[in-house]
Amino acid sequence: MQTGTSSLSAWLSIHHTTYLLLGNTVYLGLGLVAPTEGIRWVKALTSITFFCLGSFFFSRFHRFLKPRARWVLVASYVLQLLLITTAAVIVTLGNDTSNEIHWQVIVPLAAVAFQASGQAVTSRVLQYGGLTSVVLTSNYCDLFSDPKLFAASNVERNRRIAAPVLLLLGAIFGGMFAHSSFGMAGALWAAVVLKAIVVFAWLLWKADPEDDN
Repeated sequence: MQTGTSSLSAWLSIHHTTYLLLGNTVYLGLGLVAPTEGIRWVKALTSITFFCLGSFFFSRFHRFLKPRARWVLVASYVLQLLLITTAAVIVTLGNDTSNEIHWQVIVPLAAVAFQASGQAVTSRVLQYGGLTSVVLTSNYCDLFSDPKLFAASNVERNRRIAAPVLLLLGAIFGGMFAHSSFGMAGALWAAVVLKAIVVFAWLLWKADPEDDN
């Protein structure tokens, strides 16, 4: 849900998404063919670069520490929270520079893309590699390829259904904020609140003794 809200917020505030790397790669390719026709390829390159840097950082952060320990997960999400809060502050206080190559565009993009990679890495750390909150293509494929799709009890199917539904709800939630008096910045702040809720959820989540020791 937070992914949907923050992705929509990025699109509305700086007219670009930080989560869809396939689309960003296409934008980058189109931009390299005609680099003077717009700056979307610069935004795409920023998103891809900082998502990759974030993946490099968060994977090693978990690997070098105790990957599934509560404090490691909390620390990871606190950092993600700080990054998305930084983006929200810049969008709230800054001017409308979405059509320019400006630090008020590049920094929020970089911050949101970097923190988004943390979510993807967490799905791997928790051994839910097939269920990521960042891209849903493989999720849809796995869902409708599941031979037990219509079984009464199927935990994996239920997770794969919940992922796009919650993403959609997050986008709707963010859209409601964006079209209210709070505006586009309000949608991004909503994503901040949802990320903070995840941090508190990690603090309260029942621990596996083997992971938390």
